[in-house]
Formats: sequence, structure tokens, C-alpha cells
Amino acid sequence: MTSITPLSIPEVLLITPKRHGDARGWFAETWSRQAMVKAGLEHDFVQDNQAFNAAAGTVRGLHFQQAPHAQAKLVRALRGAIYDVAVDVRPGSATYGQWVGANLTAEGGEQLLVPRGFAHGYCTLTDNCEIFYKVDGLYAPQTEGALLWSDPDLGIDWPITGEAILSDKDRIAPRLKDMPSANF
Repeated sequence: MTSITPLSIPEVLLITPKRHGDARGWFAETWSRQAMVKAGLEHDFVQDNQAFNAAAGTVRGLHFQQAPHAQAKLVRALRGAIYDVAVDVRPGSATYGQWVGANLTAEGGEQLLVPRGFAHGYCTLTDNCEIFYKVDGLYAPQTEGALLWSDPDLGIDWPITGEAILSDKDRIAPRLKDMPSANF
């Protein structure tokens, strides 16, 4: 049976599929609409994405999409390990500006379900990481938003030693206090 654990922001869920193993290796059902509906989760995933990150200390995020193309994400590591983060950016939410994080490893098979209305990002903990995630909304660049990964008001405790490896876009993203109001 899949384990579903709400984090300190209860809409963000750590989902760990059960692995069935024998001498050949293991098998896991990483997403089952039927099982998730029974658990009260109804997501119509429409796109799968995969990212490769060559070096530990790579940060991608914090990204989100607004309505009408907001996205929920189900994230997992296929190779290596990441520290995965979700920040509540829903205007009026009781947990607005708060964040949660979890280690996701290929070895453990953990997944993070990041709901719509949350900025998402991760930091690679190992070299040669491959990340896979499902989204329930198509990519729409005109609705993209981002937050500065190192915003001191968020205080995310990124497990980075040395300087983070960033895209130019992530390096100049706005702080939460400077972000225009988002619509989800």
C-alpha cells in the first residue's frame, strides 16, 4: 500500500509507493488514479516532465503557473537525490509565505505532491540527478511566475554547501514581498 503523509502544510503530501521486490529487483505503482481517488486526491495529469542535473548544488525554482494554467506537480527522483520545496503563494491562505521541504531519493522512491498555488523548487543533493514529475496543467509561459530561491523572508533551509548553481532566470526572480498578487 502507498503511504500518504501530509507535511506541516497539510495540502503538500509526501507519497511513498510500496515496492514489491524479489531476486530480480522491485516493482512499484507510482501513480494510480483509482488508489488516489480513494485517498481523496483527484488529479488529471496531462504532461510528464524529466530533468537532468549534472552537479550537486543545482537549484531549480521556485516556479509556478497561474490560472487558467495553474499546475499541481507530483515530483520524484529517478536517479540521485534532491531536497524538494513547496512555498504557499495563494493570496489569503492561512499558510501564505510558508514552506515545506522533503528529501526525495531514487533509492527510497518518495514523491512530493505540490498542489496548485504553490511555488516549487529543488536542490540536487548528488551529482547526475534525474527528476521526473507529472503536472495537471499544460506548460503556458504567459502564466509563469517565480520567487527568489534565497528570499530571506522565506528562510528556506537549503542544504547547499558552497555556491548554488542557478539559471539566470532563477538568479533574478523577485522576493515574495515584491511579487505581484497571483491568481490560482
